[in-house]
Amino acid sequence: MTAANFEAEWGEHPELHLTGLMKTKTFSRRAFIQQGFALAAGAPLAFTCARTGLLAAETAGEPAPTSPQSRRSAAKVAIVPCRSYGPEVRPALEKCFDLLGGIGSLVKNQTVTVKLNLTGNSRKPFLGRAFGETYTTHYATAMALSSLLFAAGARRVRLVESTMSRNGLESTLGEAGWDVPALAALGKVEFENTRNLGQGRKYSHLRIAGGGYMFSAFDLNHAYEDTDVMVSLAKLKNHLTAGVTLSMKNLFGLPPNSLYSTDAGKETATGPRFPLHDPKGYENLKLPGLKAGDFSADPTWRVPRVTVDVCAARPIHLAIIDGITAMSGGEGPWSGEERLKVTTPGVLIAGLNPVATDAVSTAVMGYANPRATRGVKPFQDCDNHLLLAEQAGLGTADLAQIDLRGMTIEKARYPYG
Repeated sequence: MTAANFEAEWGEHPELHLTGLMKTKTFSRRAFIQQGFALAAGAPLAFTCARTGLLAAETAGEPAPTSPQSRRSAAKVAIVPCRSYGPEVRPALEKCFDLLGGIGSLVKNQTVTVKLNLTGNSRKPFLGRAFGETYTTHYATAMALSSLLFAAGARRVRLVESTMSRNGLESTLGEAGWDVPALAALGKVEFENTRNLGQGRKYSHLRIAGGGYMFSAFDLNHAYEDTDVMVSLAKLKNHLTAGVTLSMKNLFGLPPNSLYSTDAGKETATGPRFPLHDPKGYENLKLPGLKAGDFSADPTWRVPRVTVDVCAARPIHLAIIDGITAMSGGEGPWSGEERLKVTTPGVLIAGLNPVATDAVSTAVMGYANPRATRGVKPFQDCDNHLLLAEQAGLGTADLAQIDLRGMTIEKARYPYG
């Protein structure tokens, strides 16, 4: 069956039609995640071939061409204006979903997992703004999203994040001023701190079809496998070692602290994931799923590739970028306050493919070419994970191949510098 015939028969969300197969003995949930994503992406390139093409392109100084399959499966991305975190957030996000054709077919009767972006434990105001207005997920966007998911028929919504706290996620959110009872009152809402096993009995081993750049698989909290739909709720920000941190980079927080951090090897671990950034000093630490080989120790080489590998192991079905207010110059206060500035793009961006959504978001930030190679802003100091993801078959970062709806990039553009 050709890709065109498959789409005609199964529609825009073929992964949903595979859920029935999960009930058979020959089709596991893990296989569903991998196979469903592969089908939805339009038969992506194998990692091995993609890496070969990418290396050739990097040598020539130009990005390798996008595959015909990827061009045919160009993703839908919507941009909608939203100027504050008040009552307008929910209708603006709903407009995004309407422009995408609705999310009912994606989430109805499904378990939906939403990866928040809390970036550490600091909850103090920053740059004269509440932290949710600069570098972390804002309560208003999480509340609006959860409400819309239930309105679209979601059976269960699970909010997740790996925090540097041993407390449950609902406790951390409460300390941050979130109205946790109001969230819980929306429907069957669950909260999980995914820094370790959490409420699971064992780690889920999620493989990367065809192999990844650095990892062939990851061992993750059960929440990332025990779900039907994966949503990444991110901010519109720069990143020191990834150029931009959007829906894809948000998933860098999936590998649990208990297995991938500085104090890995114990369930009480809360240390940072420095071993993923730089292996020096952690040579004796065995990271689950790490491929054999002599990989670069440069964080600006490793972080982009780990990001792509995690997104290949745990595909994103719905990417949402909060650009109501955010900040430029880095991903958090640790990036150096002297280089950070509050930004007010006043937009919400959403898409059904994370590579395409992040590419549009990068363009909204004022960067003309989301497929730029190292040395060109915002990837002046690092490899471009959007380009790496494109070459891995996860989607297209070519703006010409993306079905953009709502505001134009020109109208939404807010230069980050």
